[in-house]
Amino acid sequence: MKRFGLLARIITAIILGIAIGSFSNDWLIQFFATFNGLFGNFLSFIIPLIILGFITPGIGEVGRGAGTLLSVTAGLAYTSTIIAGIIAFFTAKSLYPTMLSGQSLQAFTDPTAGLSEAFFVIDMAPPMEVVTALLLSFVIGIGIAAVRSNTLLNIANDFRDIVQLVIEKVIIPLLPFHIFGIFANMTHAGQVATILSVFAKVFVMIIVLHILYLVVQYTVAGSLSKQNPFIMLKKMTPAYFTALGTQSSAATIPVTLERTKTIKARKNIADFTVPLLANIHLSGSTITLMSCSLAVLFLQGEAVSFISILPFLLMLGVTMVAAPGVPGGAVMAAIGLLEVMLHFNPTMVSLMIALYLAQDSFGTACNVTGDGAITVITDSISTKFNITEADKSEA
Repeated sequence: MKRFGLLARIITAIILGIAIGSFSNDWLIQFFATFNGLFGNFLSFIIPLIILGFITPGIGEVGRGAGTLLSVTAGLAYTSTIIAGIIAFFTAKSLYPTMLSGQSLQAFTDPTAGLSEAFFVIDMAPPMEVVTALLLSFVIGIGIAAVRSNTLLNIANDFRDIVQLVIEKVIIPLLPFHIFGIFANMTHAGQVATILSVFAKVFVMIIVLHILYLVVQYTVAGSLSKQNPFIMLKKMTPAYFTALGTQSSAATIPVTLERTKTIKARKNIADFTVPLLANIHLSGSTITLMSCSLAVLFLQGEAVSFISILPFLLMLGVTMVAAPGVPGGAVMAAIGLLEVMLHFNPTMVSLMIALYLAQDSFGTACNVTGDGAITVITDSISTKFNITEADKSEA
């Protein structure tokens, strides 16, 4: 049963949702709507806690390291993530008018519109607003780093573990059922053809962007280390396919570390940067999130400029640092930003989750493979500027 991974469950949920939605009666739709309503309300309740639980210790831990090596690695990881998002934005902006021409969900504001309402509704008021959670996370996280409080950091880490347990044991297992209900409703409402068409086209574009961005990363790394970037990429393929299977950057660390050392990264540098990058470098996930969010906005008929999307992208880069290392963790961490900064409604959030999870493993594979390139770049910079062993131990 464990081999039936999240991707397989998502695909099965979509197929079953379409099949059952095509002949289901109003009573069944009402049942699905009840579950989706409860799950959606719980998701809204937990989002501020996810933000608080992951961003606070993320900033507290990263900020505590005063070493130059940590600063260089974190700076490169953030820069790589932002560049990946910018490339995804301009690619989507150029291709979507042609790729998604004639497809729209403007009239489709609620997947249960025109169908029976839920049997009952339970309000689950969030403990705080998303913006409040973001601000509180930054204040506490920076404070922990500034005063170097082990007690507060331990509390923040314990709270993160609790939130991650909720994600792993409740949210992720129930997501396929939620997506099943969404697609059953969409099929019943006659919108499924548009969604499946979007899935296929956006999926292909994202995979191509992942590959091209890896080529860019390794071209830079290869030029600095005087290596052939394609030979470097070939040596990193075991890490790529391991991540494809595990859907986890953390679970792939041993393979990523071993492969990174074969592309001439010094052992002491790789031992430090690879575990760190597994948590803070999410260029592949950012490409996916940016591409999927723009697809959903395009279907809603909303025009988005680079200036309007840039604040979202800059915040997304910070949020990705704190994304939980579980399948679907990146999109879970980003939901609050999608709602506040891009004004996603519950339907748009549901579509976003489905689009993202359908290819989550490919984003993770891009992330960990890119970690090798960032490590080599960090190694080259540390050699050029004589970043010492003392800096590493400080970090």
